[in-house]
Amino acid sequence: MVTRGVGRVERAPDRAGLSVSYSAPAASRGAAIAELSRRVTPVEESLTAVGVQVRARRLSVNAAWENGRQVGCRAEQYYELRVDGLTLLEEVLGQLIAAEPATLHGPFWELADTTEAVREAQRHAVVDARRRAAGYAEALAARLGPLLRLTDGDAAEVAVGYGSAMPVPGGAGAWESVRDIRELNLAPQPVTVSATCTATWTLLD
Repeated sequence: MVTRGVGRVERAPDRAGLSVSYSAPAASRGAAIAELSRRVTPVEESLTAVGVQVRARRLSVNAAWENGRQVGCRAEQYYELRVDGLTLLEEVLGQLIAAEPATLHGPFWELADTTEAVREAQRHAVVDARRRAAGYAEALAARLGPLLRLTDGDAAEVAVGYGSAMPVPGGAGAWESVRDIRELNLAPQPVTVSATCTATWTLLD
C-alpha cells in the first residue's frame, strides 16, 4: 500500500525582503544619470549597514517620448534588498523613503535558516502518511505492517509571508506625511514551510 503524507509548519520570520526603485527625468541622458546619482547617494550609504544585503541592483536609462517625439530621458535604479530584523528594517525604510522612491514594495517576510522548520515539516509528513495508511488498513480489516520504502517529495516549500502593500504618496511634499515608520503596518507575517513524502507499507492479515 502506498500513501502520501503532507506536513506544514509556521515560523515567525527573522528577516524581510524589499524592492525599491528611484527615477530621475532630465533633458539628456547625462543629466538624468547625474540627478539619479544625487538621489541614490544617501540610499547607497544606508545599504552598507550590517544586516542589509543587496540581492540585485539594476540601472536603466531610456528616452522619454510624448506624442511621437523625444522630450527627454529618464534614468532609473532598481534595488532588491534583504534586511535582518524588524528594528533595522524600520531604520532602512526610513532612509529609503526619505530619498523619495518611485516604487516601494514589501516587506516580504522570510526565514534566515529553514533547516529546523523543514525537519519538523518532514516529521509531520511521515506522521500524516502513517495515519492515512492506518486508516486504509482498518478499512480493509487488516493490520498495518512495516514500512517498506519512503520517498521524499518535491523540495520543501517555503511560502514567503507577505506584509501589507506600502503606498507611495504622490505630489509635492507627500512624503512628509510618513514621518514615523513605526506607524505603518509592519507586523511580521508567519512563514509556512511544507514537506511531502510517499510511503510504501505492507499489509498483514
